[in-house]
Amino acid sequence: MNRAPSEFPPPVDSAAEFVGPPTDDPDERIEVGVAIVGGGQAGLACAIRLLQLLADDEELTERLGEVPVAVIEKGRVAGAHQLSGGVMNPSAIRELLPDDDSWPHYGEVKRETVYFMPNRKRAVPLKPTPPPFRNHGNYVVSVAELNRWLGEKAEELGAYILTETTGDKLLVEEGKVVGVRTGDKGRDKSGGEKGNFEPGSDVMAQATVLAEGCWGHLTGAALKALDLAPKDPQVWALGVKEVWEVEQPFDKVVHTLGWPLRAGAKWQEFGGSWIYGMNREGETPKVSIGFVTGLDWTDARFSVHDVLQEFKLHPLVKKILGDGKRVAWGAKAIPEGGYWAMPKLHAPGMVIAGDAGGMVNVPKLKGIHYAIESGRLAAETIYQQLKAGSSDFKGYEDAVYKSKMGQELYESRNMKQPFGKGLVVGGALTNAMVLTKGRFPGGHWPTHRDAEAPLRYSGREERYPKPDGKYTFDKLSGVFLTGNATRDDAPSHIKIQQRVPREVADAWTYMCPAGVYEVPEDAPAEGMVDLIVNPSNCVQCGAITAKGGRLTPPEGGDGPVYQIT
Repeated sequence: MNRAPSEFPPPVDSAAEFVGPPTDDPDERIEVGVAIVGGGQAGLACAIRLLQLLADDEELTERLGEVPVAVIEKGRVAGAHQLSGGVMNPSAIRELLPDDDSWPHYGEVKRETVYFMPNRKRAVPLKPTPPPFRNHGNYVVSVAELNRWLGEKAEELGAYILTETTGDKLLVEEGKVVGVRTGDKGRDKSGGEKGNFEPGSDVMAQATVLAEGCWGHLTGAALKALDLAPKDPQVWALGVKEVWEVEQPFDKVVHTLGWPLRAGAKWQEFGGSWIYGMNREGETPKVSIGFVTGLDWTDARFSVHDVLQEFKLHPLVKKILGDGKRVAWGAKAIPEGGYWAMPKLHAPGMVIAGDAGGMVNVPKLKGIHYAIESGRLAAETIYQQLKAGSSDFKGYEDAVYKSKMGQELYESRNMKQPFGKGLVVGGALTNAMVLTKGRFPGGHWPTHRDAEAPLRYSGREERYPKPDGKYTFDKLSGVFLTGNATRDDAPSHIKIQQRVPREVADAWTYMCPAGVYEVPEDAPAEGMVDLIVNPSNCVQCGAITAKGGRLTPPEGGDGPVYQIT
């Protein structure tokens, strides 16, 4: 029987566990003006724009208190958990900081090619380049590096960035969001208090911004508790990325479609690769290479990490990597539901920005500038409303949908869904949608939860190459490169049912790029399995939330410390 992970939901009630009133005594609460949860592009852009506006408004700055803007960031530094393919449209950052072009990048895109790979040997260039893949005028970036830069800019303007701090609970009183409770530190595996235990705190705010990224812990809780759920469920893709130092600069942006993915609709293997040159004067030339696939695949033993290893053995790719050296690795989920899966973006006292709100243009593979733009728009609405003494931020959602970002999201509203019919049919329909800006075929093509895809076996895992230490590598060697230092004796932040059918256990084990899940060696080939979970391996990619479990925040500071991803 083909079981789906959705039949085994995680043992967590997010609306009940992660939303509630403040619990600290009033004199122990931390008061801030605006609390921003997440130090990614959206959160930091929001902080920067707010502080730009407050610089000329002494009266409102005084009303917001000693800490007018606080950014709550779970990573060790801003950017520690940031990863993307990394080609950015510069329009939003230039709008945010028009007089400062010192943001870090690896050069403007001058050349690009899209290849269709019919098999493990051939690569056929698509000419002309399909419109969604045209990147002239965009820039290759490392979002981990870009975020550190944005963090510095925010701090220069007066933001308080609280790193190694998780947003654990959304504070709500009488239907209004009034802040965030931060997570405890220093608990043992069973949840008991260690000698260095530090309880979380109620951070009270006049406005709260949820900019948590793709899997949005508090966002997920808010959707249920505050009735913000979208028309369609959010769906995700999982990207696994490597950065290589290479002997010769690679001055091109390459995308590929086809192999190693299977084109048949029954496997739901929708995705492709990227290869970007990362060249900067005075530095060893590098290449960003990665593979991304929608998380609604149906093969219980499909692994994006291993597909990337397989992909690197294609002659085209081996030639680019040459005798290079892998220096970085990482993984991240990406929201792919688009327009129909965007939640309501505001509640009394609160807004949702960036990936947490599903703001990614799927056909163009672009979300960085949307995150920055949504953060800026959020800041402008919050400033206007707080100045007027109001916590009604509806104007932010209106601004998002009226912006160019909102228009583009609407035009691409149905461009992920056709690939459920397979690569050939899906590609043809998507091209028609691109050419007509979404008018044909129009209507509303619904999405379905990734975890609802029934699982099956095909023997696909037999194709995955064994690690050779030169081109192909195992999962744990990648985790080592992330700088992950999660405590072994910390409580598990991964909420799943651990006794599940073998196909669900296999699906989670193969899906996870970091080796978090293990099927015991003596487990039966069929029937129920008691899955082993290793939360200290987790790089917080968020894929388990899409595929039937729930990722909650770990202890602040745990997880990867990405540098150039």
